[in-house]
Amino acid sequence: MKKRMRLTIRTRNVLEAYSFLSLWLIGFALFMAIPLGRSLYYSFNQLKVTKEGLVPNWIGMANFRRAFSTDVNFIPLLQDSILGLLIQVPLILIFAMFAALLLNRPMIGRTFFRGVFFLPVIIASGAVLVEMLEQGAERMPLFTSSSLFLALVDIIPRDVLEPLLTLADKLTLVMWDSGVQILIFLAGLQTVSLSLYEAADIDGATKWESFWKITFPMITPMILVNTLFTIVNSFTSARNEMMLYIRDVVFSKNDYGYGSTIGWIYFILIFLLIGLVFLIFRKSLSSTEGRR
Repeated sequence: MKKRMRLTIRTRNVLEAYSFLSLWLIGFALFMAIPLGRSLYYSFNQLKVTKEGLVPNWIGMANFRRAFSTDVNFIPLLQDSILGLLIQVPLILIFAMFAALLLNRPMIGRTFFRGVFFLPVIIASGAVLVEMLEQGAERMPLFTSSSLFLALVDIIPRDVLEPLLTLADKLTLVMWDSGVQILIFLAGLQTVSLSLYEAADIDGATKWESFWKITFPMITPMILVNTLFTIVNSFTSARNEMMLYIRDVVFSKNDYGYGSTIGWIYFILIFLLIGLVFLIFRKSLSSTEGRR
């Protein structure tokens, strides 16, 4: 009789992963690979709009040199995008984690409050979000009022107070952008076994110690997922000045070649940041690898 081929657990996990990824890979090959390839080719060309369509004229690295040496808007917008990312991502992750910790506790109306935090993800997106931002819905008048500033400037130094009020003014946007992250953290918290907390409580651990020794290490993979999601969401947000600039270059100025160039520079920057995040979380992920 023929022996049945037995697969190792690791091989099964790999096959399961690729089975879930297969639909995305097929969709990427059919709908994304060719446009991305054309966009990369266009970044090395100057495109002219004719009756026959776009006619490329090879200019090599001229568009890339233009982005870093001639364009007075590109570098400042790129710096603003990175600065906004460094401020927004930690705020969203901290807010989402503590909101998930609160929503994971047994209480009346827990499902309702979970829906309330996720509701802005559905409502405040796309064209609706752009319209709300134009009307100033994201601003909190309390933190921009001169009376609050004058009341606190005698207590807190001006150099510290101004950044604090700026961060506080972004709380609305932080809450709007935290819906998905809260759900991911909730899913991670619900996979932590209650027996771990019971054992820690018997050993005399405080709630603070249980959080740092049990909760935080166990949800490290979710922190990585949320960090990556928040980075991509921040860079591709409808209010991101860099994205608005790329859209203006392509659709308003009809400079398709240069628009492709700055788009690819922007994409490479995002890719490098994501790689850096993976390197930072590498040690933590290796310690939790194989956990089911």
